[in-house]
Amino acid sequence: MSSIQNKQCLLICLLLMTTGLADAQEACFVPLVGPNFKNSLVEGQIQVKSEYSEINQDTFAQFKGKVEIDSIHARIKADDALLNSQTQTLSATGNVSFQDNNITVSSQNVQLNRLSNELLIEGSLYQLNNVQGHGKADKISLGESTGINLIESSFTTCPVDDEVWRIQASNIEITPNQSRGVVKHARFYIKDVPVLYLPYFSFPINDQRQSGILYPSISSNSSTGVSIEQPVYWNIAPNYDLTFTPRLMTDRGLQLKTEFRYLTQQHSGQANVEYLPNDQDLNDNSERYFYRLVHSGQVGQNWRVNADINGLSDDNYIVDLGSDYYNRADTHLYKTLGLSYFSQKLDVTAQFRDFEVLGDHPDSYRALPEVRLNYLTPIGLGAEFQIHSELAYFENSETDSPTATRFHIAPTVRYPFQNQWSEFLAEATVLHTRYKQKNIQNLALEEDVSRTLGQAKIFGSLAFERAATWFGAQATHTFEPKIQYLYTSFKDQSNIGQYDTTRLFNDFSGLFRGQEFTGLDRISDNNQITLGMTSRFIDKNNQERFKLSLGQIFYLEDNQVLDATKDDDRSALAAELDWQIGSKWYVHTQAQVSTVTDKIERSSLSLEYQLAKNKIMQINHRYVRDLSAEKISQVGITASWPLSTNWQWVGRWYHDLERNRTVESYAGLQYESCCWTVSLVAQRNLSNRFDVNGAQSTNEFESGFHVYFTTRNLLREGLFGYRRPYLLN
Repeated sequence: MSSIQNKQCLLICLLLMTTGLADAQEACFVPLVGPNFKNSLVEGQIQVKSEYSEINQDTFAQFKGKVEIDSIHARIKADDALLNSQTQTLSATGNVSFQDNNITVSSQNVQLNRLSNELLIEGSLYQLNNVQGHGKADKISLGESTGINLIESSFTTCPVDDEVWRIQASNIEITPNQSRGVVKHARFYIKDVPVLYLPYFSFPINDQRQSGILYPSISSNSSTGVSIEQPVYWNIAPNYDLTFTPRLMTDRGLQLKTEFRYLTQQHSGQANVEYLPNDQDLNDNSERYFYRLVHSGQVGQNWRVNADINGLSDDNYIVDLGSDYYNRADTHLYKTLGLSYFSQKLDVTAQFRDFEVLGDHPDSYRALPEVRLNYLTPIGLGAEFQIHSELAYFENSETDSPTATRFHIAPTVRYPFQNQWSEFLAEATVLHTRYKQKNIQNLALEEDVSRTLGQAKIFGSLAFERAATWFGAQATHTFEPKIQYLYTSFKDQSNIGQYDTTRLFNDFSGLFRGQEFTGLDRISDNNQITLGMTSRFIDKNNQERFKLSLGQIFYLEDNQVLDATKDDDRSALAAELDWQIGSKWYVHTQAQVSTVTDKIERSSLSLEYQLAKNKIMQINHRYVRDLSAEKISQVGITASWPLSTNWQWVGRWYHDLERNRTVESYAGLQYESCCWTVSLVAQRNLSNRFDVNGAQSTNEFESGFHVYFTTRNLLREGLFGYRRPYLLN
């Protein structure tokens, strides 16, 4: 009987083959709960109970009537059992039930040979414990050296009386110390109709990554036609792997996509190459490609190296062929390579920063290279001394554009203070920048420019709270005012080119930023006071139920830096609101309102209703009065809702109110039963395609339709480990 314990590791294989089956719906097949083997037995001992027993010492022991044979790991129940001491065999017959932590098997005959450590179960029905999965087997053979062998077996996760699909195999072999099991003559049935036959394949039975064919992807849209992708996985080494994916598109031809990943003790990364030798949808059948390299590594204790390098053949590659890393609205692809040093007081970063520009957009300046140094140290009495410095060389792919070398240093003395109810910061900074500019003929720029500015900032905030009620419930009400004074001296900067500088928008948090531009080419002169407040209601469970923030900048003097000039003596009033209305409604909105014209400059609104995990509806609105001389006003609805026990609907719709047109629509319908799922998806959206001059289309649409069918938790997550690679020979 001790050999029964030796077989437990083999039966675990059946459990591994059904990973992920535990998320069944309530109306579905309910898995058995694992048995409770709490007893006083120790390893190697067995306990036998029966209504009648006959024991012939040194010969046999026979048990009849409600026989129960328990060990520390398993239990056998039968009508009769015979233990032969001479042949070291155990035979159990009549309504036999074998049960351990992983599986329950019903049979009429179980034979155990204690000498060879072999267990034979004939004519069995089995069911996995704690997860969905059951089936039949003419014979189940388990051996310590031979492993587990299922003869003429079946498997399904469907209910017993409604087997929509099942797997039938002539032989399933799982050998000890092997990472893969073998299936021979496998047939996949829908109802009683065979739809797939595989004479031989293997599947993983542990967590080791293994080479093989992954689950395919099938889709269709107006750009590619029908697209079929079949990934093939190659486990080169424990820390290296490669996935290459042939992709057949009826309208464009055959494409190859590759993904190489690596992982060492101090480095990790991924390289992708996609290549289409001749695009049949283009008049010249030109080749198209995309590449990407991402790397992150550690050199020594304090040094880091990183890379993010991307490139493609043409502006429309992402629009026409799609991408897992970029979307059709992107206008730039990154090309960066950096080296960084970090310590407690000092950090230094050096990087090369370039861009791949898509379409007719202003070419961005490359930083080749850019070196930044930051240093922070305490100087006593709670004060700190900080230095921020930068050295960069900027160039543009357009040969007639200026180039520049820029050096910047900003020493700062600051005094920060913070406790539970207040925050204070006072700092004084000298901002010194030098430029060496070239290729500036016929431009109002100077070759050598030196700019030195002084800046002072004082910031303070308080937090008050009181006991209150929120719709009749106990709550804590807070009031958190904050104020900031900012002064920056002026110097004319019209003789400096703009290499990495753009205007920033001020939401509530941006009011206290102290800078109106990215980069360093424009530093606005300031003499201003910023006022703001936040008020919250927090319930007794410390959950924030309501938050309102308001803030505004008051300009004490007009800006003299031309790029920062303003028409009013104050900024737009910035407001943000978050409101948890009951347990099902949530509102988030933010807006910037001009207090001079009383008009909304920018706003966004999100209203969400969530009745349950799969019952969600969200309404969004976005508005910008002036964005590059265009008004933006869009409304969107996103929803997911069950239509019945098995049917789920999802949808997404976005409408341009200015042009009175739908810019994106998406509708999906999914049927999900206990053991299979089918999804139907239709979508239509702007193509955003570029013409030969680089102008992006705003009137062309692309549509697509997708059908997905899976045997639930089997092909993707289930029986033969489709979540991991499997091998077809």
